Amino acid sequence: MPMPDVAVTAGRRSPWCRVADDAWSVEQHHRVRHEVFVEEQGLFHPDDLDPHDEDPSTIKVLGVHGREPAGAVRLFPLDADGLRWQGDRLAVLPAHRRHRGGAPLVRFAVQTASEHGGRLMVAHIQVANVGFFERLGWRCDGPRERYVGVEHQPMAIDLRPSVGRRPAAGG
Repeated sequence: MPMPDVAVTAGRRSPWCRVADDAWSVEQHHRVRHEVFVEEQGLFHPDDLDPHDEDPSTIKVLGVHGREPAGAVRLFPLDADGLRWQGDRLAVLPAHRRHRGGAPLVRFAVQTASEHGGRLMVAHIQVANVGFFERLGWRCDGPRERYVGVEHQPMAIDLRPSVGRRPAAGG
């Protein structure tokens, strides 16, 4: 089934990212995550689903290259007033990594959380990807920890733009 037209999200079109808000895009979002986290990395078995996937406040994002699903990320508020958000399950299919789709997915998640009133976004990043997130304006936020047997670095980014400068994760 071909991908539907890229959705208008937050008042603009994104050539790479769209909120997965229909059955097809949600299915593709989960397929991408399954291919990366279950099949490629072997982090989860039999799938990577958890209660956040059923929570209506979780926003699932699908990344596309051309008209082909290529990446995914999800984000959700951590508190009742939506000031703190978490981004996780960032995945880009191996065949699409050369297109550098991770950065648009991270920027889209950061911008979406900000547009929903968020002030801070946190994530638990596989150590090999810390430099990538630092280049996008994230900072280390606490000691490393093990999650599903892999070392992760807690990281955070301020979602409030500073006066006189563009947010580091804008895009």
